[in-house]
Amino acid sequence: MRVVLIRQRYRPDGGAERFVARAAQALSARGVEITLVTRDWPQGTSDMRIERCNPRYLGSIWRDLGFALCACRKLRTFKADLVQSHERMACADIFRAGDGLHRSWLAQRRRTTDLWGRIRLRLNPYHVYALAAEAKALTHPRLRAVICGSRMVRDEIAAAFPQTRGKLVVLYNGVDIRHFHPDVKAEHDAVRQRHGIPFGNTVFVFVGSGFYRKGLAEAMKAIALLPASAGLLVVGQDRHEARYRRLGQTLGIGDRLWFAGRQSDPRPFYGAADAFILPALYDPSPNVVLEAMACGLPVVTSRSAGNFELLVEGETGFVRDALDTDGLAEACASLLDRARCAAMGQAARTAIEPYDLQLMGERFVAFYEDLLRAKSDHD
Repeated sequence: MRVVLIRQRYRPDGGAERFVARAAQALSARGVEITLVTRDWPQGTSDMRIERCNPRYLGSIWRDLGFALCACRKLRTFKADLVQSHERMACADIFRAGDGLHRSWLAQRRRTTDLWGRIRLRLNPYHVYALAAEAKALTHPRLRAVICGSRMVRDEIAAAFPQTRGKLVVLYNGVDIRHFHPDVKAEHDAVRQRHGIPFGNTVFVFVGSGFYRKGLAEAMKAIALLPASAGLLVVGQDRHEARYRRLGQTLGIGDRLWFAGRQSDPRPFYGAADAFILPALYDPSPNVVLEAMACGLPVVTSRSAGNFELLVEGETGFVRDALDTDGLAEACASLLDRARCAAMGQAARTAIEPYDLQLMGERFVAFYEDLLRAKSDHD
């Protein structure tokens, strides 16, 4: 089977990028020949053939539109059984809505801004383009399936584009449960010592770049409501990091807030933590939730982070509204009980094992085979 994947760029800490790399690894192990059409992707990151498509651009609209046009042209030169795009473009058999629904993201953003901010969102040229590209991708005649990383995303798309209902498929991301494992606790002391974290503190780890979207401010506000023995370890990068450091000082948690920056391997930081927190404003299917659970951490997350569906309230984690600071703090406070926190972490590890990367590969291959069978019957 020959499958073409389309993803514009690679970032070592990007969730969608890690998904593509892991999916390619799992599919290659199942004998699927993978070609990736991309603007920028380092060789050697996964088991696939790389085809570059890197037209010049000026601004984000021409960046995305130029890549989409170039990728669609390049596809005409391939002999592929299936084409799966991770970008909003109308020349693929399968669209993986890994970034969720842009209109849902904008709806969440409107919750955090004033009237003038909402007007600017509506008039922003990039949002106008993204909404149009999204609609075109989801209603194009060639489209045969939409992969949703969560039921949350499936329901959002079904409500906005009723004509897609028969094409929506929920396939959760996979995680390498041998790579992400409770054994990372061996890194506990070394990471805490390196970052000056007291050994007796209860540490919540936040992993993600793009702090506004991932909900770092709300995580910090929740930690500020906890006793001084609770702190927050932040793994990720944001151009406004200084602003968040100042917020930490304002909240009075500057001495229990540690920024580790962008990390290509987050495992040691999961190992240094007692629990994981991600009150994302909008994140369709965050891989970091799976990683944290696989490393044996209980999770505190939001109803707008799609993987909340994998949690059992009070047993493997807690789910609150992204802007419910008091509710987030209450959930975190319950994890200050070390025995309960450890038990929930063990339960989280057990709960995530069915989402092993190898099993995900098998599910994707079965999905592709079903599509090809339906196509053959139709022809």
